[in-house]
Amino acid sequence: MKIIGLNAFHADASAALTVNGKVVAAAEEERFTRIKHWAGIPIDSIRTCLKTAGMGVRDIDYWAINTDGRAQRSYKFRYMLSGMPRPGLIYSRIRNRASRGNIEQKLREVFDIDRKDFALHAVEHHLSHLASSFYPSGFDRALALSVDGFGDFSSAAWGVGSETGLDIDGFVRFPHSLGIFYQALTQYLGFRSYGDEYKVMGLAPYGNPTFIRQMEDIVSMEHPPRYRLNLDYFRHHRHSISTSWDQGSPEFGSLYSPLMETTLGPARDRGEDITQRHMDIAASVQELYEQCFFRMLDALYDRYQMPFLTLAGGCAMNSVANGKILHRTKFKKVFVQPAAGDAGGALGAALELNRRLTGTIDPDPMPDAYLGPSFSCGEIKALIDAQKSRLETTGCRTSCLDWDSLIVKIVEALIAGKVVGWFQGRMEWGARALGNRSIICDPRREDMRTILNLKIKRRESFRPFAPSILREHVMHWFEIDDDVPYMQKVYKIQKHRKPQIPAVTHIDGSGRLQTVTEKQNPLYYRLISVFFEHTGVPLLLNTSFNENEPIVCKPEEALDCFVRTEIDVLAMENMLITRNSG
Repeated sequence: MKIIGLNAFHADASAALTVNGKVVAAAEEERFTRIKHWAGIPIDSIRTCLKTAGMGVRDIDYWAINTDGRAQRSYKFRYMLSGMPRPGLIYSRIRNRASRGNIEQKLREVFDIDRKDFALHAVEHHLSHLASSFYPSGFDRALALSVDGFGDFSSAAWGVGSETGLDIDGFVRFPHSLGIFYQALTQYLGFRSYGDEYKVMGLAPYGNPTFIRQMEDIVSMEHPPRYRLNLDYFRHHRHSISTSWDQGSPEFGSLYSPLMETTLGPARDRGEDITQRHMDIAASVQELYEQCFFRMLDALYDRYQMPFLTLAGGCAMNSVANGKILHRTKFKKVFVQPAAGDAGGALGAALELNRRLTGTIDPDPMPDAYLGPSFSCGEIKALIDAQKSRLETTGCRTSCLDWDSLIVKIVEALIAGKVVGWFQGRMEWGARALGNRSIICDPRREDMRTILNLKIKRRESFRPFAPSILREHVMHWFEIDDDVPYMQKVYKIQKHRKPQIPAVTHIDGSGRLQTVTEKQNPLYYRLISVFFEHTGVPLLLNTSFNENEPIVCKPEEALDCFVRTEIDVLAMENMLITRNSG
């Protein structure tokens, strides 16, 4: 049973391929178009999944998509008749639905599909989210929760996952949304690109929640687990918000009304200096989000009395809140999959369709997140040979090493304060670099964050960097002992450890950790282990291998990023490139 799942005509377009309920390949289209959060039909992601699995399009038995136009139909109809939405909003939704109806025809044309029975099987948006997290969680039974902006006219859904599948018990429906609350305030703070919410999350620890009273007027929890927006502060429920979802970077018009500025003061313009007021608003946004989120979780725990929780949806990318769940609720274990946002819907759609068709669920459908393409040592050597004159011109030297020698060289470079590009194995699935498409550094260096932000990443100085830590050492460095293989939780670093690893310690003393095991990533585990042997520190600074672009996918993209930035050393499989000054 071979199934391709899709997230299409939405941000973070993606494809995932399952075989007999096992995930064999998955990728986001932005890695191939080189446009962040690319929206449209994920043609290259489909091709990559097929190539990675050694299949052709005619080998695929079924196709699934993470949206169902029939979902919430009666509620949509009542809302359209309520008099609240203006005609432009109704027209834009009809237009968007029509554009999605062209997906089947486009797939037929691109892939020359001539099967008369070819069809996309619709899987409701939040069911796809829930499936993407529950099925790979390893839990036999759990509360499953999805929270995001909107999908199929809902912003949240919850229910129970078990050995027989998922049963959804409740929704929060349009126009109320925690995701829209956070996105609107992200826009207000001057971060207007799609997906910029993580910048507000990173800025929040620099402020104090002095605007919490105003935030409590914007969103409230009247009947947990359901929340309500004060719609006077928003535009999305009445007006057609200008958006672009077709073959490019997603764009959103303003989601907040003039009342937001009346209440909070003037919105920050893009590029305007960030003041303490902006920091305090960011802190207030995060604080109010967490208050609503934890009241939601408390209500759901009281209702279901289940110790295990799985999270999905765009709000599940709020790693700061995720890291507080075990402390602030009664849940004992929490699982968040690596592509928790809309990209993960492709995975969930494929897994849920497989369950429908076979009646079975693989007990371990996704052992790790390394589901993208890989490149052989021969391919990489051929690229370097072809670029030899360019590399010599830029003062670089290359060598081909055995794995032991490569790791020794990399550790020496790290200890010497060098910045290393680390390109190995299959590309990661999801928004985080997890040790295969990473830039790595010595976390002990106080100056490393400044070096990375100014010379390589070229991003805001307040954004933190993550530690990749050997799993068995977590309890000795963090204030908790937990599995975090996909970098989806932020935890406090032990007080006496903070001075030892300043480069990965955020201003509030926390770190968004990634736990590394030998089983999941043997080469990366080995590298950190050797660094530990030399330094006594069982972790590395890990940030995504990119420069204000999607994470690199192919060797030529890694090489280009290395050449145009000030990365000192590049390891691509067993090939090592160093600058002569290094």
